[in-house]
Amino acid sequence: MPHLRFDTVLGPCVIYWESDQLTGFALLPDDPSDEATAPPPEWIVRIASRVRAHLAGAPEDFSALPYAWHTVSDFQRQVYEAALRVKSGHTATYGDLAHAIGQGPAAARAVGTALGQNPWPLLVPCHRFVGAGGKMTGFSAPGGVQTKLRLLAIEGNQLFAD
Repeated sequence: MPHLRFDTVLGPCVIYWESDQLTGFALLPDDPSDEATAPPPEWIVRIASRVRAHLAGAPEDFSALPYAWHTVSDFQRQVYEAALRVKSGHTATYGDLAHAIGQGPAAARAVGTALGQNPWPLLVPCHRFVGAGGKMTGFSAPGGVQTKLRLLAIEGNQLFAD
C-alpha cells in the first residue's frame, strides 16, 4: 500500500492511501523502515504539511479529508464522523459521543472500542475523548495515555496541559 513517512515535532507519522482516499494514518510507528516506496501525490504532501502544522500548535481541521469510509463498519463511520465534530482544544466523553450518534449511555463502551480501532488517529480525533467525569482512559497509539495527554496539550486543552 502506498504510504509516506514524515517527521513531526511529536515524532514520525505515516499516511497510507489508495487511489484518492486515505486508508490509514499512524502516529509514532514502531517500524523505522516504513519508508515511502514512490513519490507521494501532492494531496498527500499537503496533508503531511497540515499534520506538521497541527502538531506544532497551529490547529488544523481534518474533517474534510477523503477518508476511505468503505474500510470501516457503518457503526465505526458514525462514531468517526461524530468525533470529527469535536474540534481542537475540546474534549467530550464516550457517553457524549454515543449520544451524538443517537445511542444511549450503554453504547459508550462500544464507542470506545470503535475509537480504539480508528485507522486515522489524530486526523479523526479519538484522543479528544475521555471517560465519564473526565477520567483519562487508554489511547491506542504508541505512548498510550501520555501521547494522548501530549496531543491534548498541543491542541490547547488546558485541563490536560503539562
